[in-house]
Amino acid sequence: MIKKIGERTLTFTEKPRIIGFGSAVGKKEGEGPLAKWFDKIYNDTTMGGETWEKAEASLQKKAVLLAFESAGVQQSDIDAVFAGDLLNQCISSSYGLRDLGIPFLGQYGACSTMAQTLAVASIFVESGAADIAAAVTSSHFCSAERQFRYPLQYGGQRAPTAQWTVTGAGSAIVASLENGEFKSQNEKLIETNGNLKKQTGVSDVCIGKIVDMGITDANNMGAAMAGAAADTIYRYLTDTNTSPDDYDMIVTGDLGRIGTSLLYELLKKEGIDIEKKHNDCGLLIFDCESQEVCSGGSGCGCSASVLCSYILKRMRKREINSVLFAATGALMSPTIVQQGESIPGIAHLIHLVNVNDR
Repeated sequence: MIKKIGERTLTFTEKPRIIGFGSAVGKKEGEGPLAKWFDKIYNDTTMGGETWEKAEASLQKKAVLLAFESAGVQQSDIDAVFAGDLLNQCISSSYGLRDLGIPFLGQYGACSTMAQTLAVASIFVESGAADIAAAVTSSHFCSAERQFRYPLQYGGQRAPTAQWTVTGAGSAIVASLENGEFKSQNEKLIETNGNLKKQTGVSDVCIGKIVDMGITDANNMGAAMAGAAADTIYRYLTDTNTSPDDYDMIVTGDLGRIGTSLLYELLKKEGIDIEKKHNDCGLLIFDCESQEVCSGGSGCGCSASVLCSYILKRMRKREINSVLFAATGALMSPTIVQQGESIPGIAHLIHLVNVNDR
């Protein structure tokens, strides 16, 4: 059952379970601090394809197939897939998943899309609209640069506030324990690796609202998104009457150095200090100094690949048990920025908890 609490938070009685997940990344991400956590690392930025856009489509499909394998399900078991990316008309998702034959709902939330797809998948499962659903998101450095900034051949100098779009994808499989077939499938998983005893559930979802900080610099995405992240985190803590100390980790999507600093400042004005509990996916995935990524990582695939590797694997190991995952996005296009408009931000939050079913 889904119940609304406070102003914008949905809480789930049954807590849809994340029964499997997968991540695939590019060469630069595979050279970063989280290399050992990723399921697949490509050394070719085209992933064997002809173009970067086709490469990203392949990357997203790979993450989905890895998640299927992790969950012990077939594509025919999936009732719906919720997918998104940064490219026009979400072509990485539609072209990447077109051969799977699964009911498809494309999503766009800029870099917050992983939280959005996971939120919608969880709502479908909790409501009974689906027994098993997939959430997946991707981005690619080269395809994003071509669309949002300059051709790579231009060789423009990057500003210190700029962030490096992650070449990566992450996918999570969400299921209901009410589905008898799912139960029988996972009885087999108990015998092999005890997954059912160590499942992570989606406890709550807080839908973000659009927040515009007045930032017009397309090379300062962290600052543009910080206000939305602060608003959503504040709203969730207020709706649930909780504090940062009630969670093992609070993770934002890709604020980078600049956005993270602004997030702390904005929340402290509301009497909330998250510094001891907070990490940012854009700062976790790269070493800013040695990998020369300026303010950190960004892109749909940033939070997606970190969530579906480092975070969920640590939860499965019971190293952390309660996580607030707040992916952030800048709702912009090159056209509107060139017309002098500011860049609105959005952030959606997912509360993940470990659940003992046996």
